Amino acid sequence: MNTRGTDFWDQPAGPPIAPEHFNDIVATAADLAIVLDTSGLVRSVITNPLNPSLGRLDHWKDRDIREFMAEDSLSKLEAQLEAYRGGKKNKVEAIEVNHYDNASWEFPIRYTLHKTGRDDIILMLGRDLRPIAELQHRLVKAQLALEKDYETHRDYETRYRVIMEAARDALILVDVNSGRITDLNTAAAQALGGTADSLTGATFATEFEGKRRVEFIETLVARAGDSIGGPMIVTTKRQNKSVSLYPSLFRAAGDNTLLCRIEVDGTSEVIAAELSEAMAILYQHGADAIVFTDNHGTIKSANDAFLGLCDAARLSDIRGKSLSEFLIRGSVDMKVLIDNASRAGKMRVYSTRLEGSYGSQLSVEISATHMMGQSMGGFAFVIRDTSRMEVVREPSSPLPAGAPVGDDAMRNVMDLVGSAPLKEIVAATTDVVEKMCIETAVELTDNNRVAAAEMLGLSRQSLYVKLRKYGLLNKNGQ
Repeated sequence: MNTRGTDFWDQPAGPPIAPEHFNDIVATAADLAIVLDTSGLVRSVITNPLNPSLGRLDHWKDRDIREFMAEDSLSKLEAQLEAYRGGKKNKVEAIEVNHYDNASWEFPIRYTLHKTGRDDIILMLGRDLRPIAELQHRLVKAQLALEKDYETHRDYETRYRVIMEAARDALILVDVNSGRITDLNTAAAQALGGTADSLTGATFATEFEGKRRVEFIETLVARAGDSIGGPMIVTTKRQNKSVSLYPSLFRAAGDNTLLCRIEVDGTSEVIAAELSEAMAILYQHGADAIVFTDNHGTIKSANDAFLGLCDAARLSDIRGKSLSEFLIRGSVDMKVLIDNASRAGKMRVYSTRLEGSYGSQLSVEISATHMMGQSMGGFAFVIRDTSRMEVVREPSSPLPAGAPVGDDAMRNVMDLVGSAPLKEIVAATTDVVEKMCIETAVELTDNNRVAAAEMLGLSRQSLYVKLRKYGLLNKNGQ
């Protein structure tokens, strides 16, 4: 007798399987087995006892299978049943459908449809796809989490790079185990006399004179742990410069890393000295007048440019005097400058006239700065002579034909043409300019009506008339 396994299936009458065992074989070969007629009526349903998650589906028997199938799966089933009814099915095909039961329980099944001994009966063997769907869902969640982590990593990487390059300090990262440079900013590369690309991955100790890797790294680690220890002074090999190293030790991803701040000896002092020298030259030989006063406007120091504007021979002639004595509106101008500079820290431009020691007057623009950070306190004033510009800004005759006019101003005036006579248009535009000037004066003087009237060259009574005319009398609640 031939005992090869193929002989068991090659017999013409089919394999010799007892009928009482056939149901068990079908039930365990698939998660769900359904005997269905071509109209869709369930004749029999068997669930795999090894897969108890499907539960008992005995109530499907003698009912239309469409009652337990999702709408998007009906077309797939109908196509198969139609083919079986027409006798067009000659091979086994598979369909994936979604079942639901008791309105809340849904599960996907992959069926293979098989012919039986009767033309109107179909055997559907189904495989539960929930484990695969769950695995796919977990894979998608893992992928989304991975992409989110990647975006977060890119975000932190970008922030790290921006901070490293924006930092004024020279910063360098060194791996403690290997002693090699893992990263550094441009300032650190310049301090060591190289480029960031050439120094990345290099041994940190070799960048300094007479340093061995192991001892050098151990010294830096010890310095990082010593709260009272000072910087480590070393000499760079490429530029032969003395620099100070300020190490900090931290652990990242299980590895110890040193963050070293490099400070070139004498750099801060050199920059401060150069800046001080440059400011002294600007103060002594600058074209603009510079005046330093105390908190009340009393002159403490002034450069030669200011002495020239006020026709003073020596600094001693004006020291101790109030700057208001040289302003045409006196205390009004001084109060406006000091109040605005005290409130905002500085006042960019203020136009007035400066009166010299012998009565000469000049148009000037003044900028004021409150010296809050200085131990001496007070104010600094930069004064610029603008008398030459008056000839350009204030022509003695009307504008000639073809003179440039701002597009916005021209458009606003043109919009009024045709709606009013020329005289009324000119009067209306004059009122707008007058109102703007009055509002500016009131704002600059912090709603001091007396000072505003003096600034505008009006009497107090005339100012109140114009404030009432333009609805500004109750400005700022007064």
